[in-house]
Amino acid sequence: MLTLAGEARIEVEIKRSRFVAHVGRVDTEEDTLRFFESVADLSATHNCWAWRIDQRYRFNDDGEPASSAGRPILSAIEGKGLDHAMVVVTRYFGGIKLGVGGLIRAYSGSAARCIDRAGIDEIQPLVRCCIDAGFDHTGQLYAVLEACGARKIDEQFNRDGIRVEVEIERSVYGRLETALRDATRGEARIGKLD
Repeated sequence: MLTLAGEARIEVEIKRSRFVAHVGRVDTEEDTLRFFESVADLSATHNCWAWRIDQRYRFNDDGEPASSAGRPILSAIEGKGLDHAMVVVTRYFGGIKLGVGGLIRAYSGSAARCIDRAGIDEIQPLVRCCIDAGFDHTGQLYAVLEACGARKIDEQFNRDGIRVEVEIERSVYGRLETALRDATRGEARIGKLD
């Protein structure tokens, strides 16, 4: 998954209108509200925005002609292949009308330039899994988990052995499965929880 490396701000002037763009990472809809409130200027002419989180997205033209601001901002986010990202572009009207085409270029261009300034990181999606192994394989289990970069979430002992719940990068799951099978001669059991 591609997401923003950090937050950024840029300012662009187009025909005396000032466009101030802010980008930031958001993981929940509550994050989008907090981010908007932290960067929007309610005294400005327009505060247009868009965000994308997993398969959900929203955008708002804030009084600009329909689909001339929010949709182009969302297009900039999607054009960069980003997820968990929000862009807010604030416009201070300078007295010269830009027309719908000019607005689309101004909003999408400001958003894209701000995204470029923030930078893009690739984050691997995670998967949660549960592993059951006998007591005699505990050492091998811990060694395999460490080698695969697994993060332990929970661990329980029962009369049959150990049960460990871990989180790993989705791309590593197959390697973990194979390593566990090899280290425990097929006696450890693993299953995805997600």
